Amino acid sequence: MQCHGAAQAATISPGGSIALVGHPNVGKSVLFNLLTGQRVAISNYPGTTVEVARGIARALPEMVLVDTPGVVTFPPHSEDERVTARVILNEPPQVILQVGDAKNLRRTLLLTVQLAEMGLPLVVALNMMDEAAARGVRVDDRELARQLNIQVVPTTAIHAEGVDALTSAVRSASPSFLRLVYPQVVESILEEFERRFEESGLSDCPISPRSLGLLWLCGDEVSDQWLVERLNLDRYQALVSWREVQLAQVNLVDLIQQTRREFVDEISNKIIVSAGESDWGFTQWLGHLTTHPLWGMLILALVLYSLYWFVGVFGAGTLVDALETRLFGEWINPWISGWVNQMLPWQWLADLLVGQYGLWTMGMTYALALILPIVSTFFLAFGIMEDSGFLPRLAALSNRLFQFLGLNGKAVLPMVLGLGCVTMATVTTRVMESRRERLLVTLLLALAVPCSAQLGVVMGMLAGISLAATLIWSSVVLVVLFAVGWLAARLIPGERNQLLVELPPLRLPMFSNVLMKTLARLEWYLKEVVPLFLLGTLIMFVMDKTGALSVLVEAGKPLVVGWLGLPAQASAAFFMGFLRRDFGATGLFVMESQGLLSPLQVVVAMVTVTLFIPCIASVMMIAKERDWKTALGMLALIFPLAFVVGGLLSRGLTWIGWGV
Repeated sequence: MQCHGAAQAATISPGGSIALVGHPNVGKSVLFNLLTGQRVAISNYPGTTVEVARGIARALPEMVLVDTPGVVTFPPHSEDERVTARVILNEPPQVILQVGDAKNLRRTLLLTVQLAEMGLPLVVALNMMDEAAARGVRVDDRELARQLNIQVVPTTAIHAEGVDALTSAVRSASPSFLRLVYPQVVESILEEFERRFEESGLSDCPISPRSLGLLWLCGDEVSDQWLVERLNLDRYQALVSWREVQLAQVNLVDLIQQTRREFVDEISNKIIVSAGESDWGFTQWLGHLTTHPLWGMLILALVLYSLYWFVGVFGAGTLVDALETRLFGEWINPWISGWVNQMLPWQWLADLLVGQYGLWTMGMTYALALILPIVSTFFLAFGIMEDSGFLPRLAALSNRLFQFLGLNGKAVLPMVLGLGCVTMATVTTRVMESRRERLLVTLLLALAVPCSAQLGVVMGMLAGISLAATLIWSSVVLVVLFAVGWLAARLIPGERNQLLVELPPLRLPMFSNVLMKTLARLEWYLKEVVPLFLLGTLIMFVMDKTGALSVLVEAGKPLVVGWLGLPAQASAAFFMGFLRRDFGATGLFVMESQGLLSPLQVVVAMVTVTLFIPCIASVMMIAKERDWKTALGMLALIFPLAFVVGGLLSRGLTWIGWGV
């Protein structure tokens, strides 16, 4: 079933690249950080909004390590996976370094076979060896290397085990020249493809023509685009017509996959010394409970309550009080205000810096004393959930729930990421396989998912009232989310795709990993968000001095005061919310701390600002990912809906006498 040629070691030359390839959740990022030493540049892949990390490999001078998005199989199905295929075809690496899950060997080897067939130098890092050993899984890595004629290195990335051996293996990597023998009908079609490929005169194919044929015949969009760019139109159309005839006669995809599975089963039986014990340990038992229809929901409720306490009570309460009230309110701001007023002869400039809408007293104080402790606690909690392996289980647990919305459980991933930043979560909707699903998730993100800073402020304000206030807010937002999602799923044509997600084992989060992710996200916050806070403050200062803010407050009275039952000053907060979601929520936070909002008004304001139109950055990202027509259409739906729901809630709570 296989045939190897004489493999020769690759020559690692300066300026080349090493592509890090593997399934999601196999430790690629941890290994990438170890190999690069954090000297990393993250940027969008050309023509997409999918981020690719690149860094200099410390032990391989002048070699660039490319951390590609997780890929389940080839041909890829999502935009993230297509980026991995584009890296291999459009900027062929000198070496492919596959990171595989040692305890899930068959799944790992299905991808290994495809990479080996490409004919590029290949090294396999069998990662998570500690977890495999804990499960009693033992693999003969030397026999695996012999079977595939490549170098296989056992690693445990989170403990930096096997990194030196992996570096040596990459330095002397060689192609596998693996050649599976497919059924005769497939072989005949492949031979014809290779003949036509040779006749076309293409000489720059980065992978073997046979491997390119396997991808293209299975309907791969990336290889198809590669051929379109290199063949003249007549030759390409003739090739497509020939493929259509072949596909009409035989199911190539099933035959190819069946052959690969049989090969993987064959070598797995030779290299798996022990498949592990059948008895479950505590983590396996707990992992099973997290996806159980009943116990999983109870565990999720416990996680959400812990998040509410840590972010809402501790972050937005204790930490904000220590920073905003004491450190800034009693020490820093009085000292800076006194110094500025004493040193500057121009009152307008002093007001710009330390006035009611001052760049320091409002912009920097909001950003550092109010929002920073909230997002810090949220990012820390999110990092723990991410590193523990809970998020993929959340996708499996929520699959039935999202079926109601015409989606699958994978939609929970951008939804949860939206709790960090809706703008960036809009980018991650590309993990959804169809345009319809991406559109639905984008709508739900824009409508009812608060970003981390806004969520923290909301939770902090509601926690200061009562748990009932939090339950009212969350219930209303969820009802609106599911009602709009259910209706949209039935109005937008298309079918729901089935969920396919890898469930990594539950494990204790590593403090170093969680801290590293938290610091990286806080760095993003300081670079991206603080300037926007200062810009928003400047706009508010100009509007206040020109009288435009008073006009805005007066114009908003019929809607804000008459319909929502809020003070007139809330108009300014909603306006700030369009500049930046958390900026608007913070404005309401300040009003509540000044005693300007009753408990009822706090709940109404929080529901309205949560459902309110997304910030400018989110709108622009929606337009970039979808188009401006879609973005404006969402705004036309979300803006009036937020105020309709807020007004109805105000009247309903008044009628039952809650919080009056």
